[in-house]
Amino acid sequence: MFNIQDQFTVHFWGVRGSIACPGQSTVRYGGNTSCVEMRVGGQRLIFDGGTGLRVLGQTLLSQLPIEAHMFFTHSHWDHIQGFPFFVPAFIKGNRFKIYGAIAPNGSTIEQRLNDQMLHPNFPVPLQIMGANLEFRDLEIGESVQLGEVLVENALLNHPGEAIGYRISWNGHVAAYVTDTEHFPDRLDENVLWLAHNADVLIYDATYTDEEYYSERSSKVGWGHSTWQEAVKVAKAANVKKLVVFHHDPLHSDDFMDQVKEKTARQFPSSVVAWEGLEIDLLATPAVVS
Repeated sequence: MFNIQDQFTVHFWGVRGSIACPGQSTVRYGGNTSCVEMRVGGQRLIFDGGTGLRVLGQTLLSQLPIEAHMFFTHSHWDHIQGFPFFVPAFIKGNRFKIYGAIAPNGSTIEQRLNDQMLHPNFPVPLQIMGANLEFRDLEIGESVQLGEVLVENALLNHPGEAIGYRISWNGHVAAYVTDTEHFPDRLDENVLWLAHNADVLIYDATYTDEEYYSERSSKVGWGHSTWQEAVKVAKAANVKKLVVFHHDPLHSDDFMDQVKEKTARQFPSSVVAWEGLEIDLLATPAVVS
């Protein structure tokens, strides 16, 4: 728990999709995969455990003991690969409650996190982790009440299924909508519900429309969306601030600069996520640093 209860901030530790891509061309926006932390109403919430989770874990070592709630959208590799390297989970006295929907094959989030750490894939099993780990299976559409913080979810359009989250506290809302593909003829009602009147919408804009509809290498059916669709959703859902997220690993810093400029033309209150970005929802308008 935090000493400051009146807080709703969003911190970005990993903003890429598919695979980590460190290198000279991704220095400014970062190369770690999905991990977003929210500090809200005295609670610490962590969304997804990509390689950005390892970086977050290092910063938490100076704040022990740690208690947090971890929400997974799904278990594709880029969203769980940081979990075995999350050092606070190996330290006794820390407590983590871990949430995820049951996969279409019937496996729980505990089983999937456990399986990636089994031999021959990884040398240390999940059972070695010394922190108190409590796993909870979520139903689609189920609400989780954490003190005054409400976390809701809805199904997204992604191969193997994924869920998005809507986090509400004291009249403020953040929506975490990653790994979803837009429909060709309509806006996704689940996405609109998650994003409705949100102070901040974090949206999967992996591609541009040109890439998505490319005749040479179409991305239709790959499970991701575009920044152009992000703008449509933000406008239709009356979103205050749009965050472009889950960047393609092939998109360099210079490419992301172009996406930032083009997105801002169509939706001025927007930002392209980078590692280290922090947004304060209680500021008016939301402050970005």
